[in-house]
Amino acid sequence: MNADRESDHDMTHGDIAVLLATAADEVRIGPAPCQALVRGGRRRRARRWALAATAALVVAGSTGTLAVAGVTGDDAQRVAPAATRPPVSDERHLYAPWSSDLARGTEHGKKWKVVIYVWGAPRDRTEAQRQLDAMTDSGFEKPGVQPSTASGLVGKSAYFVRLTLDGRTTTRMRGSFEKGDNAFQQSAAMPLATTKTATSGSDERLVVGQVSTTAQEVTCTWDDATTTTASRPAPGTGIVGDFEDAIRPADGSPSDWYVCVGPEGRTFRTVAVTK
Repeated sequence: MNADRESDHDMTHGDIAVLLATAADEVRIGPAPCQALVRGGRRRRARRWALAATAALVVAGSTGTLAVAGVTGDDAQRVAPAATRPPVSDERHLYAPWSSDLARGTEHGKKWKVVIYVWGAPRDRTEAQRQLDAMTDSGFEKPGVQPSTASGLVGKSAYFVRLTLDGRTTTRMRGSFEKGDNAFQQSAAMPLATTKTATSGSDERLVVGQVSTTAQEVTCTWDDATTTTASRPAPGTGIVGDFEDAIRPADGSPSDWYVCVGPEGRTFRTVAVTK
């Protein structure tokens, strides 16, 4: 290109046409990069698919809450996955019993305690069968009902009285409550010994039994005619100290329960409500 022409401001249309033609001759136009464009598109698609797959895996594996798409911040609606929701509580205690401590103490340096477990009353045979399965899984024997099958439990709440002595737990009483049942006359006497020398019928000086909620005093008589009196502690008073001969309520039980302990070497004879 002529330098004089670049500085000449009086160029004609012909001069401009010549310059444009010369510039066009200097441009080299190659073939369109079609293959490169196609390869680039494929790479972008592959990246999008990988990102989408990763996001799906994260959502599927998440145990947290999920925000509704398009809503962020405090306005986000969150939905908890069904698997993280807590189970419905067993308010009727069909599958996990109430438990109440009735007494505890120490015998020759060995700890002991008496605990009652009460299972709620099933309404039908399906609930009763599930309850029997739960009892078995929890290490409880079959309840003392007739018949000793699921149908025998319908409409009844079952109870187990267990003694733990020197780390060993045994069931000493079992039975059931029926609606409107006011005949609270069940009782059991058991040895309170940390050796295996005690046998049934001797040294049975730990007595547990049912009593009406209106009873104020129970008297246990031993084989030497001595007596032990169990009475009610002050309302709201729990087990204080090592042991008290006492009458106490038990969660889930329509009756109250008494425990009395006789002198060492004595054996239970009779019991009576004296107030």
